[in-house]
Amino acid sequence: MLPLSILDLVPVTVGATPADALRHSLVLAQTAERLGYTRYWVAEHHNMTGIASAATSVVIGYLAGGTTTMRVGAGGVMLPNHSPLVIAEQFGTLESLYPGRIDLGLGRAPGTDQHTALALRRDPHAADTFVQDVQELQALFEPVQEGQTIRAVPGAGLRVPLWILGSSLFGAQLAAALGLPYAFASHFAPAALHQALQVYRSTFKPSARQPKPHAMVGLNVIAAETDEEARRLFTSQQQAFTNMVRNRRGLFPPPIDDIDSYWTPAEKHHAAGMLACSVIGSVDTVRSGLQRFADETQADELMIVSAVFDPALRRRSIALIAEAAGMQAVADRALSPG
Repeated sequence: MLPLSILDLVPVTVGATPADALRHSLVLAQTAERLGYTRYWVAEHHNMTGIASAATSVVIGYLAGGTTTMRVGAGGVMLPNHSPLVIAEQFGTLESLYPGRIDLGLGRAPGTDQHTALALRRDPHAADTFVQDVQELQALFEPVQEGQTIRAVPGAGLRVPLWILGSSLFGAQLAAALGLPYAFASHFAPAALHQALQVYRSTFKPSARQPKPHAMVGLNVIAAETDEEARRLFTSQQQAFTNMVRNRRGLFPPPIDDIDSYWTPAEKHHAAGMLACSVIGSVDTVRSGLQRFADETQADELMIVSAVFDPALRRRSIALIAEAAGMQAVADRALSPG
């Protein structure tokens, strides 16, 4: 089985606070480390009451400080919201504090709505210079050159690993052209998955840091003792995506017994399409689903989203997923206190 990593949206659940969400994410990250997951990423979203990772670099520092070996990073930072220098300084600081453990995934979208993007002081045309901004960021992580007037302190010379994130052919083309690893957001936008992977691999130009293509693919995975229990846990995510279709984002909801009583046929079609890359079930079901998805995509790594309402059941889910993937850690030990 391929290396497994985790994308955590730091969900704020109904009845909880952002502070609760952050504490639960730290415990989840510590569990993931004991289980042997490769990376633990959080993503930049703004003005969303159900997501507590807006200050992405701060959250990464919190999680990295509470773990010891696992790579921690951004999946991703929405670069058009920021100057490359500020991101170089932030992630240079993280790399200085936690050397060899920090990843920086870069996205082109704003990670929010239009009004909030303006409140972020985001230039409406900032995405048009994404390519140049990525290259500027790359240069800021390289050793300082003679005559260079602007440098990231800390950051210069640290060569923090960059990833390009995407859900379309643009990101695939850019990652290939720059010789960078690529992460595809098939956990919520799967339509162009196979075409994007083909473009990335066929047009990849080797770089000093990345001699061959490396594609990581997103997948929703929820594991429980039975298929029925896992499907019930999945209704939280199905409700959340239905709420996005309704343009009524909110706190992450508890599971329900009958999802068909919640969404209309049209909403089901839309939400189910976004969630098409999902594996939900018992250990045996998840094992076969992971293998099938890995075979279909020929991915180098899988990044899972295990969105479960109850924090304890979420930890149990990633432990059962690790068991399904044949990872060495013992789930009961990983779930023990401390």
